[in-house]
Amino acid sequence: MNTILRVLLSAIAVVVLAKILPGVGVDSYTTAIIVAVVLSILNFFIKPLLVILTLPVTIITLGLFLLVINACIILLADYFITGFTVDGLLWAILFSVLLSVFQSLLFSILKNDKKK
Repeated sequence: MNTILRVLLSAIAVVVLAKILPGVGVDSYTTAIIVAVVLSILNFFIKPLLVILTLPVTIITLGLFLLVINACIILLADYFITGFTVDGLLWAILFSVLLSVFQSLLFSILKNDKKK
């Protein structure tokens, strides 16, 4: 149940960010749910491999290269999902940073509700 709720909250964050950012677009709410699922799958399987392969660059840049890795994950999701569009690397970086912030806020609300 918690996983489904997290996916739905991520989908809400994707929709909100698509409305705010002009370089990001989502066609429908169903597409936003698909984006949330695909992003979680890509973050689970592909991101650790990219982090390990780019570890020297990440260390040299003091972790800032992780923003580029997150943007690449977003662009991969853009490639796989037809109703989801990101106009470039800078929009993907901004989208990934804001998505992380929104997810942190929404998931913290979910944790507070679980404690009560």
